[in-house]
Amino acid sequence: MKTSEAPVFECETGNYHTFCPISCVAWLYQKIEDSFFLVVGTKTCGYFLQNALGVTILAEPRYAMAELEEGDISAQLSDQQELKKICLQIKRDRNPSVIIWIGTCTTEIIKMDLEGIAPKVETCVGIPIIVARANGLDYAFTQGEDTVLAAMTHRCPEYNWCIAKRHKNTTRSIIGDDPNSALIDSKEKLNRPNLVLFGSVPASVASQLNSELKRQSISLSGWLPSQKYIELPSLGEGVFVCGVNPFLSRTATTLMRRRKCQLVGAPFPIGPDGTRAWIDKICSVLNVEPDGLDVREDNIWKTMQDYICLVTGKSVFFMGDNLLEISIARFLIRCGMVVYEVGIPYMDKRYQAAELLLLQHTCKKMKQPMPRIVEKPDNYSQVQRMYEPKPNLAITGMAHANPLEARGIDTKWSVEFTFAQIHGFTNAKSLLELVTRPLRRKNDFVLSSTSLSKQSIK
Repeated sequence: MKTSEAPVFECETGNYHTFCPISCVAWLYQKIEDSFFLVVGTKTCGYFLQNALGVTILAEPRYAMAELEEGDISAQLSDQQELKKICLQIKRDRNPSVIIWIGTCTTEIIKMDLEGIAPKVETCVGIPIIVARANGLDYAFTQGEDTVLAAMTHRCPEYNWCIAKRHKNTTRSIIGDDPNSALIDSKEKLNRPNLVLFGSVPASVASQLNSELKRQSISLSGWLPSQKYIELPSLGEGVFVCGVNPFLSRTATTLMRRRKCQLVGAPFPIGPDGTRAWIDKICSVLNVEPDGLDVREDNIWKTMQDYICLVTGKSVFFMGDNLLEISIARFLIRCGMVVYEVGIPYMDKRYQAAELLLLQHTCKKMKQPMPRIVEKPDNYSQVQRMYEPKPNLAITGMAHANPLEARGIDTKWSVEFTFAQIHGFTNAKSLLELVTRPLRRKNDFVLSSTSLSKQSIK
């Protein structure tokens, strides 16, 4: 295969062999501090949340289950009245700023009209209620967050571009009469672009990305989601939006079509190369000259040399789980790894166009063939395809880790990348540390086995 070839896309008929999308509650309820998540589903959903999230009932987390019983499924009980009782109890006990209903597979199957019920219950309870469908029938693992943020965009206040423009002109005319106008004008440049980032990341990561943009004299108008529901950013014509995660295509579409925002189509800030390209693109759209990005990126690569030596020449196979696969594969190719196949549950080629272009350029730079990209992969076929190349590492869902380990293939759970801090320049080393962990463990095992065999010979 030639190294300059365009990406090859295939689509198989496999189901979504991924973690359940309602697991988005795990990080979103911590991100939106004044929220309460109500998952409407069966006991199975409750067991999943209890075990997967590792939070006990005694901890009183800001999420709960509205368990569907036989009376609900057979339509003997009023869905509206039952959900109203639960929401009134939530208001008495926790009094959140917003209640977010999470629909599940069962609510889809029995055709529960959550969107129709929510406005009526909201009127009675007096708290905003947002409905997001995160069922595993239609969505993959991380797309649960996508549905929540897409629904939340409708609750963001309206940004009036005309009033904002008039206010800026008035401010500029006032500044012009000031003898220190040049100094004030230079400070005003920091707030000139109206940029909103969307995607849920920990507060520390958000702070790091804010700092990287401030280095380029770019100040943010806000984040979606914000730490407080009452602090949601204004959206509308004249607002630039840029995503930090590759699984937010529905949110991006809603921001463009419904809220008339302008999307900055950039690669995602994963790895030093991705972060640099992400900042570069934002600077380009906002007419800002990038400053010091080359040095910043080079310094980060230098700090990772020990890990890069471990992965150079090694091969990896992505089975597909969390929709971060393209970005992580591009980063690992840049680190010197060979990627045989990138499985991904869902691929929006428009939203990830810049990421795919960067992947192509990275393969050309590293003189590596473009990996095969398989959407909605069939796991049985993937395992068969692994036999011939025998990759050094498989990044896979938890269900397939043990069977692959038994076949002599080292594995890494893809879910770990979802919960780890991997965005930005600062966290690039943490991302590579996650990837190399199974390889280092294997090296340590080989070394210890060798030393034991030498001791036995003596």
